Amino acid sequence: MMRRIVTLRTSLHALIAAPLLTAAWMAVVPAHAEEAPFISIVTGLAPDDLLNIRAKPSPMGKTEARVAAGASVRNLGCNDIDGHPWCKIVSDNPKVTGWAPARYLVPVNPATVPESDQPADAPTVATATDAGPDATTPPPPPAPAPPPDLTQRLGGSDPGTPKSAAEIGRTAMDDAYGMAFAAIEPSPAPPAPGIPCARHVGEPMTQCQISVAHTGGDSAVTVTWPDGGARIISFHGGLPVGSDSADEFRFTREGSLNMIRIGTSERFEITDAVAAGD
Repeated sequence: MMRRIVTLRTSLHALIAAPLLTAAWMAVVPAHAEEAPFISIVTGLAPDDLLNIRAKPSPMGKTEARVAAGASVRNLGCNDIDGHPWCKIVSDNPKVTGWAPARYLVPVNPATVPESDQPADAPTVATATDAGPDATTPPPPPAPAPPPDLTQRLGGSDPGTPKSAAEIGRTAMDDAYGMAFAAIEPSPAPPAPGIPCARHVGEPMTQCQISVAHTGGDSAVTVTWPDGGARIISFHGGLPVGSDSADEFRFTREGSLNMIRIGTSERFEITDAVAAGD
């Protein structure tokens, strides 16, 4: 009985949260590209690395050009492609239009309504530049509800009208269910898949999160560094063949394990099963 009740409660939470999460995502990322263009700055790249601008929103798309960290581009909007946000951008140097992962693009001036076009009674929102010591602070969280008064609920406050045994049993059962629900905590989400990796010379191996995209018989493993940024490693015929870095790419194999090095510092250990997406 308790398992069935917990499942219903979890399902209700999921149904309530789904539209809220969707609304939050739509507020940050435009639903379709080429809407409300704004300026973005290229960031999050490895030292001496460049950002690939691709002909289509995919790690396997043709590289049209590459731009350096700190470059400003016009962002025409972003789409969620296979669970990864990509943005269509226009670069003036070099002159090119294409797609890049949203995680490397920091917005500078998202489209806003000019101050002169706002209604006179529009509320003023404090920002980091004008919020002083007198800025409004959020109200404190509400105090938790006190536990139920079992003495009163069981008829102890009015000895002349004691409750029947059936009423006392129902009241106790209701309180037991209430306290059981209060003690239930949501299960933590399972950890994202990861691989051993290292980014700098002399750095011990750590854990990097990954995602795998497939195109025909090829695959692309996107490795996300714990401190930000990512590296895309391409596989063909089950073997690593290159990356999105201009540095030297090489690998050795031990059984089904691919030990990959890029340049003088980056190291990755990717199994055949991970590259295949199993």
